[in-house]
Amino acid sequence: MPSPHQVLGLDEARCLAERSLPTDGPAGRVGVEVEWLPVVLTDPSRRAPHEVVDAAVAAAGPLPGGSRVTFEPGGQLELSSAALHGPTAAVQVVANDAAALCHHLADAGVGLVAVGLDPGPLRPRVLDAPRYSAMEAYFDGLGSHGRTMMRATAAVQVNLDPGPGAGTDRRWQAAHSVGPVLAAAFANSPLADGRPSGWRSTRLAVWAAVDPSRTAPAGCKGLDGRAAWSRYVLEAPVMLVRATPTRFTPVLRPMPFRRWVTEGHELGFPTVDDLEYHLTTLFPPVRPRGWLELRMIDALPHPWWRVATAVATALLDDEEATERAWHATDSLADLWTEAARHGLDHPGLAQAARACFAAALEALPRLGADPVTTAATTDFHDRYVLRGRCPADDRLAEWAERGALVPDLERLEGVGT
Repeated sequence: MPSPHQVLGLDEARCLAERSLPTDGPAGRVGVEVEWLPVVLTDPSRRAPHEVVDAAVAAAGPLPGGSRVTFEPGGQLELSSAALHGPTAAVQVVANDAAALCHHLADAGVGLVAVGLDPGPLRPRVLDAPRYSAMEAYFDGLGSHGRTMMRATAAVQVNLDPGPGAGTDRRWQAAHSVGPVLAAAFANSPLADGRPSGWRSTRLAVWAAVDPSRTAPAGCKGLDGRAAWSRYVLEAPVMLVRATPTRFTPVLRPMPFRRWVTEGHELGFPTVDDLEYHLTTLFPPVRPRGWLELRMIDALPHPWWRVATAVATALLDDEEATERAWHATDSLADLWTEAARHGLDHPGLAQAARACFAAALEALPRLGADPVTTAATTDFHDRYVLRGRCPADDRLAEWAERGALVPDLERLEGVGT
């Protein structure tokens, strides 16, 4: 919480921000976070009441593989694995735990839908934590996108080790290079407010529009990762100040963290704890958290979420695949908007996706990927990538043919075998 006196100098703040992107660390571990929209089992167009979902999750108790169940502010359900070695272990754990959880949810009349944005009316916020109230007040000052982001979006997040030595910066740069291709290939949110939005990934478009100072990519050509990240951290406006452990004050007039350090605020000057908390309010598509968190992938149905995990891991963890992907995507690193709007209908992104998937498929055996994930990746490659399509195109076809706003419910029985 803030101090009445300046206790954090600008140089110290810069160094601390740089150190939040490690220069050395382990390699080879993978974690995955998968989000869904809980819906009424007999009518998937209706969101399930949060109290019903929460009670069903509580009744399920600890899951067999130890995945953690949490909720986003709009009631989106998230299943998170621990960091495990290789691309197979984490997806296997989440698949098995998701199947177990789905049985308990079904008993309560709840199903799960995997789509990047709830295409229906905006739902109320169901979590009342002080952080979320202050966050919503901050975003309300910038427009309506913040409420949509908090209450209606769902994603697949792939978490990868930073890697040893100089390899960390290379992985940071490679993640930003392949990011638009991953976003385009796995785009799965083309509907909003009951109709096509004009975007293949409306979720990514919403995040980009919320507050670019904290949701735009943090990578910058010409700067190494640590320098780019520290500049991003210090220039991002302060979202909220923790006046007490339970009272959060939104900062409604733009105040970059840099200015808070040098000029203070009516509540005081920032401490090291305030800088660390500030980091949790930044949401770029590649976010360092002691590891690299890839946030550009829409929520996906089974088995496509495990394909996204495998491909992202292969492109950053396998040296040969990284080199090939970097060569294919280096000139496309800034095409985040094009990826969200067009998916693989964009010729350059489609060509790069073909190269990236070919490299990933060759790398998966070297990384010890299981046959189920490898087969699913081949299927996705043939069904979508080779045809210049993404899952969003299926959603648009279903809407055109029968007015369907949401995809089929997840069918997760036995998926981990």
